Amino acid sequence: MSNEESPKPKKEVLDLVDTPKKSRRQKQREKAPVKETLADKKAAALDIFSEDGGAKKTNSVKKTKQSGMDQLAPISKHLDQDKPVEKVASTEPEEIEESTVEVSDDKIITIKPPIVVSELAERMGLKGFELMKDLISLEVFVAPHQAIEPEIAEKVCEIHGFTFEREKREKGGGVHKKEEVVAEPEPESVEEVPEDKLEYRAPIITFMGHVDHGKTSLLDAFRKSRIVTNEAGGITQHINAYRIEHEGKPITFLDTPGHAIFSAMRARGADVTDIVVIVVAADDGIMPQTKEAISHAKAAGKTMIVAINKCDLPAADPMRVKTQLMEQGLNPVDFGGDLETVEVSANTGQGINDLLELLALQAEVLELKANPKATGRAIVIESRIQQGQGPTATVIVENGSIKMGDAFVCGAGEGKVKSLINDQNERVKIAGPATPVELLGFSSLPVVGDEVVVMTNAKSAKKLSEERKAEMRNESLSAKQKTRIEDMLFQVGDGPKKAILSLILKTDVQGSVQAIQGAINEIESDKVECRFLHAAAGAITETDIMLASSSDAIIMGFNVKTEGKAVKAAKAEGVQIKLYSIVYELIDTVREAMLGLLEPETRESIIGHAEVKQVFKVHKGFAAGSYVTDGKIQRSAHARVMRGGTPVFDGKMSTLRRFKDEVKEVKSGTECGIRLGEFNEYEEGDIIECYNLEKVDQTL
Repeated sequence: MSNEESPKPKKEVLDLVDTPKKSRRQKQREKAPVKETLADKKAAALDIFSEDGGAKKTNSVKKTKQSGMDQLAPISKHLDQDKPVEKVASTEPEEIEESTVEVSDDKIITIKPPIVVSELAERMGLKGFELMKDLISLEVFVAPHQAIEPEIAEKVCEIHGFTFEREKREKGGGVHKKEEVVAEPEPESVEEVPEDKLEYRAPIITFMGHVDHGKTSLLDAFRKSRIVTNEAGGITQHINAYRIEHEGKPITFLDTPGHAIFSAMRARGADVTDIVVIVVAADDGIMPQTKEAISHAKAAGKTMIVAINKCDLPAADPMRVKTQLMEQGLNPVDFGGDLETVEVSANTGQGINDLLELLALQAEVLELKANPKATGRAIVIESRIQQGQGPTATVIVENGSIKMGDAFVCGAGEGKVKSLINDQNERVKIAGPATPVELLGFSSLPVVGDEVVVMTNAKSAKKLSEERKAEMRNESLSAKQKTRIEDMLFQVGDGPKKAILSLILKTDVQGSVQAIQGAINEIESDKVECRFLHAAAGAITETDIMLASSSDAIIMGFNVKTEGKAVKAAKAEGVQIKLYSIVYELIDTVREAMLGLLEPETRESIIGHAEVKQVFKVHKGFAAGSYVTDGKIQRSAHARVMRGGTPVFDGKMSTLRRFKDEVKEVKSGTECGIRLGEFNEYEEGDIIECYNLEKVDQTL
């Protein structure tokens, strides 16, 4: 803009300013005025001047400019608020004025757990080792690929001038907003629900007891079916759920395995049930698993009824069973107690109706109610992978209802109900309280004992699942780090290293995986360790073969088949596959395999001693003229020279003579000539100890 076009200052403004003689620089500034709004001018005036109009010194304004700024102080009081104001342009570099410091966006670091060290360093523009140095100063020792806690990440970020937040940033507004937290619905308490919303539900009754005492046979009698014929070895090896109608009222039954290794499965059965029926064979009495089942029922605080089965057998003695119950702290009604007992026979049908009547009566006394309109919750009692259907689980609805299309979470997994199948193999659209169904729609195989919780929508279910998986990853990383440290300490230590038996376990259902793993881990051994490289439900696949081949592992299959491709791969790779349908055989095979890893121990067996009486020279060196003091000296045995109780030589015997004849053996009380290998430093009084080495099989 030219000088002619520049607007002239108002007269009243010029009168107020006492302007001295202008310097050349000031004249140059006036030649290039800059338009500025009233708001900008006020902000500048507030920064420069104090409340009384005097000059306010700041670090951002040079002292050489102070006098020139003071001359402009009165102008701010007389500015025309409706017109733009001229601002004098400066030819010198602009100085940054002092103001309130705000954290810029690039100084805020947002990472969703797990917080890996290398990722955090990259976000901060640092090298991994630089961040690890700070972590060491905080007494946190991790590798670049490991995760750290959010609190530690916050401290490290503060060191480098960053702000760490576990929050999401809105794309448009630039304002930080807390991440929405999805919580699992709280379980409903029946006592807090209005009476008009509650309905009577079927009782959940669990049959427990020792193996082969007739639990499944009793269920067959109730359902008029032949379940027991489908179980390998005639024993139940899974938890099964059934439902029957008695006088128009439904009853849900759980059948639990009786074998010792299925303790955890029996415990889960006791946790989800209302009434526990302890089945005891009249001819066998109370056995170890019977006592364990009683303990589980007591711990769960459940109502107990004892069914004394097999009363039709000649050796049956129900009175003996009742006496044994008293020894366990249970007093039958016949003896003045409160424990109901029923004498039954699954084969003849004796007492079956009496047992059902008693169960129905106990259910009425308990007044079991539920709200079918509440949020659906169910417990997983068994899970498996079925061909063509994927992960499936047998569940019992605890409260509310589960219907087709419901989104749900189960442990760290999620899913959407695709199908519900009852115990009669019929598809149903909805499952109410105390209803056993097979549920299809899991994203991953659920863990037995986990709870299925219905969510409001699929998005909430997926989000909660991701949060739980992130927590599990953090725990896994921490556990692996701890294991590495323990392994390092073990390697440094003086203790003997254990032999490792690597196993891959595949079973038909998830419950059997946990039970068999627990049984194998309970095999006590100071010399051999069983390590599961993989344990899951499902058929043996080609992937399992490749894993076993690369790690020299044995594949153990329980009630599963081997896929066609896996059979060919196993032959090509030389992988050993063992298939079982009875759990005892599998456990015994593992124990034998553990013993097979142990090399036989070599033990010494002392067979005789000889004392050196005279040392004489022979054409190849020196020999010891000796007298056999005890036992015998054998030509084929090992021998050592003992001097003052200290061995000075150990080796094979090269010469054993009786006078001039070479002999195989010299007995106690006779003299002989002995030469051991190339040893020539015999002394009178030395003791020659003769021994054999024996191979002895080790024990676990």
